[in-house]
Amino acid sequence: MPIDFEIPEHVQKQADMARMAAEWVMRPASRELDENEHQRPTAFVEQLWPFMRDMQKRTLEKLTDTESSQPDSKRPSTTTLRLMMMIEMLSWGDAGVYLCLPGGALGGAAIEAVGTPEQKQKFLQRFAEGEIPAWGAMAMTEPGAGSDTSAIQTTAVLDKEANEWVLNGEKIFCTNGKLALDESDGLVVVWASIDRSAGRAGMRPFIVPAGTPGARVTKVEIKHGIRASDTASIVLENARIPADNILGSPEVQRDGSGFRGAMATFDATRPLVAASALGIGRASLEFVKEKLKENGIDIPYGLPYHKLTAIQRDVLEMEAQLRAAYLLTLRAVTLLDAKAPNNLEAAMCKAKAGKVVTQLCQKAVEILGPTGYSREWLVEKWMRDAKINDIFEGTGQINTLVVARRILNYSSKELQ
Repeated sequence: MPIDFEIPEHVQKQADMARMAAEWVMRPASRELDENEHQRPTAFVEQLWPFMRDMQKRTLEKLTDTESSQPDSKRPSTTTLRLMMMIEMLSWGDAGVYLCLPGGALGGAAIEAVGTPEQKQKFLQRFAEGEIPAWGAMAMTEPGAGSDTSAIQTTAVLDKEANEWVLNGEKIFCTNGKLALDESDGLVVVWASIDRSAGRAGMRPFIVPAGTPGARVTKVEIKHGIRASDTASIVLENARIPADNILGSPEVQRDGSGFRGAMATFDATRPLVAASALGIGRASLEFVKEKLKENGIDIPYGLPYHKLTAIQRDVLEMEAQLRAAYLLTLRAVTLLDAKAPNNLEAAMCKAKAGKVVTQLCQKAVEILGPTGYSREWLVEKWMRDAKINDIFEGTGQINTLVVARRILNYSSKELQ
């Protein structure tokens, strides 16, 4: 489908607002928050919460209209494009602080992807009308189950008499897990098996609200990058939730369609991870160009490649790779807003952006030398922040595998 590369005016205005927060609230506090891990960016949260609440309210209204078969607006949807532009800009400010953004995050995305109209209204309402900031999170990874989701050990058993699901297991590396479980209106979408013998077909996501007895944070990770954001371990010990807190059918579908439906969450969120990578990469690239210019080194566009210095060629290559990742991300986002399948494009842009930002930020430190490696500048921090984008939401290797399967039309059993 054709893509209009012109960013709509209302989307650009929102991006400009995000830039103000990034430049005046996030960047000045970036170093302090990095060196005082898990210190909550209170000023950022207070400034962005009213905006995020209004944005979630509009999204919820749109979801309600869709479910009730209301006629679509004449203007094409730009919901995901707006998120992409905002996340790119906020990650340019500080990726760790951006991850503390109040809202549904991955948990909300899962509810939007496969929740019933009633679940969307009930659980997303807290992010649209709450008086205090609320966070959502998703818990999938376990000590013995990372990329191989079929190895997940967490179980969900239906207590028919009480009409409740009983969850038991341990989850690790849950982004914003502490924020989501510690705050009164938060929630975590927990992946568990309703039938271990069915493998992936038995996997389902469950909504676990904050305050659920038996659901608790046991550890908050000390990390290499994105240090303002909490990454938590969660234990579920006979945690009981209402029977209708399951996302998707409670029946095991051996064709795997239930699992595939729930995994549609990642088709929506992988482009947003790519957008965060783009913001970090742009911050590093702009800083390098600024420092080179201060030292009398310009980047002459249009000259033959053989007439450029090694550094000039490096910078041009950095720009080209970042632009390629941007265009792939824009493609995935445009398909999502058009409600068209984007599984291939989502995996492709995430794999590309994760790889590009890792290499670009490392090259930025290399070009700037010892000072770039020191804590005098933020560029060393951006290099540390960058790598997570190649890891979470499916590693670069997993997303490359997804791309290969889609292009070659192979199943997961045929191509591993």
